[in-house]
Amino acid sequence: MKVKRALTDRESAIPALAEAFREHGFEGATLATLSKATGLGKGSLYNFFPGGKEEMMAAVLENIDGWFAKAIFSPLEHGSDPAAAVTAMFDDVTAYFRSGRRVCVVGCLGLNSSGETFAIKVKDYFARWISALAQCLEAGKVPPEMALDLAEEAVSGIQGAIVLARALGDEASFQRIVHRLRSTLLDTIDRFG
Repeated sequence: MKVKRALTDRESAIPALAEAFREHGFEGATLATLSKATGLGKGSLYNFFPGGKEEMMAAVLENIDGWFAKAIFSPLEHGSDPAAAVTAMFDDVTAYFRSGRRVCVVGCLGLNSSGETFAIKVKDYFARWISALAQCLEAGKVPPEMALDLAEEAVSGIQGAIVLARALGDEASFQRIVHRLRSTLLDTIDRFG
């Protein structure tokens, strides 16, 4: 039996909080659930996150945004090889979402009423992803309007693939959808570039 160690600082608690929010949603993640996930008592949670659950979710979103900015957005925005950046995006997203087995916290927030509290963060996350991908496609000589359409389709397709894979309990569906999206983008870059 694996013994869960109590986390001793705010930063080390964030991944455990993220997984609890992924599993239970913002509304469903009670303080007891979050305490159990982190191994921290409620008092310790409030010590690290005096703003309560909202501050915990804000910290999780900041962490997610940091990872996406470094691993996904920046390479798309500044990469010198659009095809390589698109390929890396799909590889990294597949690993991050564990082929659809891992829920997108930001996407979930966008679907329910608790998302109103974090509406700007949710909007900024998706807007930057679409913009970064469109910018990358444009660097591959894809016309701007087509690049934006393809970027929206790819981001929404990835999000939909996560939902479908979870609903069906079939990560292969995620893999197939992501493969088709990747192929479409790479074929388009190849055609225009």
